[in-house]
Amino acid sequence: MQYEFLKHFPRRMKNVGLYAVLVQNSLQKATWKKYEFQTMDEQFNMIFAVLLYIMEQSLKEEHCTMDDIGAYIDTVNMQYFQKNMTFEDCRALGDFIVNVILSNEGKVMYFSGFNFEQKSYQQINISYVANRIVYSQQDVKRTSYYLTDDGYNLLLSTLEIENNMKLTIHEMIFQMHLEKQSYDKAVDEIKNVFNLLRIQLQKIQEAMGKIRRNALNYSVRDYQEILNENLETISDTKQKFQNYRELVKSRAKELEESNINVRRLTEKEEEKLNHLKEIEQYLNRTIDEHQKILNSHFDLKSLYAKELEALSQMSFIQRFPMRAQLYDRVLEQPEALERLEYFLRPLFCQEIDKIYNLNRAFQLQKPLRTKAETDSGEMLDFDAGEWEREQEVIRREKLRRYEQSIAWLLRQASKPGEISLEEISEQASEEDLKVLIPNVEIFKEIMVELIRNKEIDIPALRKEQSEYIQEQSGEFQLNLVLLHLTQNCREFLGIVKIETYRLEDGKVVVFPDAPDESGEKKTIRCSNVRIRVTEDLRRKTDGV
Repeated sequence: MQYEFLKHFPRRMKNVGLYAVLVQNSLQKATWKKYEFQTMDEQFNMIFAVLLYIMEQSLKEEHCTMDDIGAYIDTVNMQYFQKNMTFEDCRALGDFIVNVILSNEGKVMYFSGFNFEQKSYQQINISYVANRIVYSQQDVKRTSYYLTDDGYNLLLSTLEIENNMKLTIHEMIFQMHLEKQSYDKAVDEIKNVFNLLRIQLQKIQEAMGKIRRNALNYSVRDYQEILNENLETISDTKQKFQNYRELVKSRAKELEESNINVRRLTEKEEEKLNHLKEIEQYLNRTIDEHQKILNSHFDLKSLYAKELEALSQMSFIQRFPMRAQLYDRVLEQPEALERLEYFLRPLFCQEIDKIYNLNRAFQLQKPLRTKAETDSGEMLDFDAGEWEREQEVIRREKLRRYEQSIAWLLRQASKPGEISLEEISEQASEEDLKVLIPNVEIFKEIMVELIRNKEIDIPALRKEQSEYIQEQSGEFQLNLVLLHLTQNCREFLGIVKIETYRLEDGKVVVFPDAPDESGEKKTIRCSNVRIRVTEDLRRKTDGV
């Protein structure tokens, strides 16, 4: 199947159908107006109030006849809704809700959900309530109503589970599927866990944005709530998912070794192996997301404290009305103009009194003439738009240098299939090294990201990019640069895998005279690293 996320689509449509059929049965029914329920909001509040009563009676295994429902509606109406209805009207309304809206006058209800695996629509049965015959204490035959599975699912879906409970529940289901070796279902659950962590991270970022705009608009209650959610999320999740990752790695390794040494894997076993690899990828991303939440948690606390402190300091600023305290006083006593400097002096920023710093006396002092000349020609007019454009040009230039460095590295590794830093230092010319190492910081960040990712599967990256929409942060991201190069540069179209690992040969690779961001020359000393590139010649030939 091309789009794996469309599997089990009818199950999703089942949940949608529970609401859609209910709306369809209730919409534009004139009976509602007879009982003074004019708006859809009022109508659905009453429907779900009746559903909850039927559920309570079902859970207590007590009878729920139409008389019971009518008495319940009568009580609720007198205490809350206060519509002009008698007991008979309440009983008739209950009969209308149960038999017309929830039971569709006895007709079977269906909702069509498209099955993408069978390429056709699938009829999904919807049923909210059922009934059975019961006998009262006087042996009178009555009809009692109770909720079906669909009714329970509908009502339970309306209750909001706390975010920390959602994460715990999905984690427990994921663990259960791992134990049962239902890896296809485990993939769906680990995706849900990752999505919940991503949502929590976005909530933190949105909260930080609100605080930066105006900390007074972000209540202490909201702040406490998001802190508690963060603590619940980061308490023990990371260690759990690290253990899961080791378990998945070991099971995938067993299948791979069995395929190599014992026998060829069956189609079902190969599918399990692919699912295990996908689970491992999402576990890695989940652990990374957990670390981001941990860092953002402390950033949020620091930012909130800083903004509140800044707001509290504003209260110490004493303000004066200029007309009452200056103009009127001067008109009353013109001689006060001689002492006007005492009033105006705080309005001007005075230079801070200099003190003698003994530590500076023993440091090398650089001439300040150049800085003074630069400062003297400084423009006092500040154009925010121009500054932002300049920063954007600088950012794009930096990203271009990242891309050129990685492209040169891939080009050198693609020719023989692999290359080491030692071979690069011996073979590369001075011009080539300028492309590879624009500055120390860029080269260091590229190598750290390559070593940290170890093995990068390009088709898997493309699939992930097609399934998730991510905001462009404007900073260097190795995966995005690799996707751009392998999709837009013809010489890199065939690359399907990039492996990076340290060589345990004890050698130290030296790159002399590498510039840093300030332009100073430095020497880079690093361990020897090998980069291996795997290409699919068919993709390269076809240009796909």
